[in-house]
Amino acid sequence: MLYHMYEMKHAALAPMRMAVEATEELFRNPYFPPSYTQFGRTLVAGCELVERITRHYGQPEFGIDSVRVDGHDVAVSEEAVLAHRFCDLLHFRKDMTGTGAGPGPKVLLVAPMSGHYATLLRGTVRQLLVDHDVYVTDWINAQDVPLSAGSFDLDDYIDYVIEFLRMLGPDVHVMAVCQPSVPVLAAVSLMAADGHMSKPRSVTLMGGPIDTRVNPTQVNDLAEKRPLAWFENTVIQRVPMGYPGWMRKVYPGFMQLTGFMTMNLDRHINAHMDLYNHLIEGDGDSAEAHRRFYDEYMSVMDLPAEYYLQTLKTVFMEHALPRGMMTWRGRLVEPQAMRRTALLTIEGEKDDITGQGQTRAAQDLCVNLPAGKKKHYTQPGVGHYGIFNGRRWREEIYPIVRDFIREHG
Repeated sequence: MLYHMYEMKHAALAPMRMAVEATEELFRNPYFPPSYTQFGRTLVAGCELVERITRHYGQPEFGIDSVRVDGHDVAVSEEAVLAHRFCDLLHFRKDMTGTGAGPGPKVLLVAPMSGHYATLLRGTVRQLLVDHDVYVTDWINAQDVPLSAGSFDLDDYIDYVIEFLRMLGPDVHVMAVCQPSVPVLAAVSLMAADGHMSKPRSVTLMGGPIDTRVNPTQVNDLAEKRPLAWFENTVIQRVPMGYPGWMRKVYPGFMQLTGFMTMNLDRHINAHMDLYNHLIEGDGDSAEAHRRFYDEYMSVMDLPAEYYLQTLKTVFMEHALPRGMMTWRGRLVEPQAMRRTALLTIEGEKDDITGQGQTRAAQDLCVNLPAGKKKHYTQPGVGHYGIFNGRRWREEIYPIVRDFIREHG
């Protein structure tokens, strides 16, 4: 019902949005004299703010057309090399013609299936492409998956990771950002236990909730204070009519976004007020930086209910992996089976989503990995998103990841 009301609200606001957009377009017209007045700039700023707050944000594009490699501008093409019901495996193919070099080590970047699209890792992908041959999991909005396609849960997620690793072969390296750290570690552990030839050379876990009992955050506290039935009855909705996934049970993206924003509500309100002021003052660069960030941040996807609830129970309530109780299709997941795949864990000093020590816990679980195959790094002065995006990622964290992959390639 809540999902239907949300859609009805957007439909009801449509006439107002059309009026706001028409007014904004008129007062941005350079041939319309009032557009140069203080009144005109103020009106345009208010119209843009209203339009952005009420907009339906679709899936963004990666938009990576080229990267700079050893002084050469290398063209990049994006293609889906494997398509599943809930995920496409994207390959960012570099045209290395004329460079005299190859594409670099293969890296499977497992994006979070936690509300935002894989494009949230655009900066991660762009930097990895400088030295690597990059594949990315592009999770599909559950709103767009027909009910006839069946369900998708945490076990299916692990299946996908194993399949992708098998496809890419034994020389691949895998990276997990945030939420997929648990299923990725589980997948690699299962492959190690089976002695699979395609197990990865290295696994990098960044800001992942391996053991949320360590330095619990506000996110962790919420999961532990409520029973699973509360989440099922409160946040799980059915996709409304008009979408391919009609009647599918999901955790809606708009509810997730509400949760994200209320954690730092003052900061988001101030950011939008800053946009309003920048537009009035004519500060185009600052306004454009705001647009780029929030175009991505406001773009959210629905999660399959089965996946969300199983992850909530397994990772955040039962702490099954660090307690040695996690199973995959009835089979025990044993990180101690890892003996050859090198492990790098990365955390941010100021991470308020995945507390310090939660990712590092993976080091203690992989007890049979030699010390030379384990490394941990905590980046000073960054929060959750700073681990994989921005200047600190490019200049300080990425070189550690690159060198680790080279060492264990």
